[in-house]
Amino acid sequence: MIGMLYWHYYLLGIIILPGIIFGLVAQAKVSNTYAKYSKVVAKCGKSSSEIARLLLDTANLQNIKLTKADGELGDYYDPTKKIIALSKPNGNSVADISVAAHEIGHALQYKTNYLPIKLRTAAIKLSNISSALLMPLILIALLSNFWLFPTSTFGTILLWISVGTFGLSTLVSLVTLPVEYNASSRATKILEDSKILDKEETVYAKKMLNAAALTYVASLVVSLLSLLRILLIVFSLNSNRD
Repeated sequence: MIGMLYWHYYLLGIIILPGIIFGLVAQAKVSNTYAKYSKVVAKCGKSSSEIARLLLDTANLQNIKLTKADGELGDYYDPTKKIIALSKPNGNSVADISVAAHEIGHALQYKTNYLPIKLRTAAIKLSNISSALLMPLILIALLSNFWLFPTSTFGTILLWISVGTFGLSTLVSLVTLPVEYNASSRATKILEDSKILDKEETVYAKKMLNAAALTYVASLVVSLLSLLRILLIVFSLNSNRD
């Protein structure tokens, strides 16, 4: 058992640590990029909420309301309540306008029945249910493997079910990636088509949105590495039983 714990922490270090570092770097890049372009006031002279309302009305999304979000970069679109929450509704920087346009990109995804966002919604519901079952499954599986039924395959089956359960969270991260990149792509297009930002400001907006999307890449990497670590632990447990 001690050997297994040592192997677990060894895997934690060599597999998960690079992903955590990547995630921290990605988050730092978002913060730095946002801070940089928050200082660039858009020449159009409008606030992010004014531009958001204009873009929503242009897209025939008058039913979507705007509200204030908590915290910095806490912007989101809630399809059930039909609201877009902006952390800086009165912000007039390129960064604030870019983030608002990104959330409108999500609203457009629902309007056009974009398949990946439907898949993500379904995956999130399954993942929320499985998350509540994950730890009890792992605990029962370990008890079965080492104490209750050491010669039975029952514990092994439960371990593999646990792996599949955890894999749902990885699926959410995987499906989220195209959803976020597509929302950023839609945001760039509507900003270009509306000519709200000039060419130079649009370049800044793209950099802002690309930096934000990098955090979702980091999340997927960490999730994949975590899944790999769990797979190696399960293989190690099975080999110890043989």
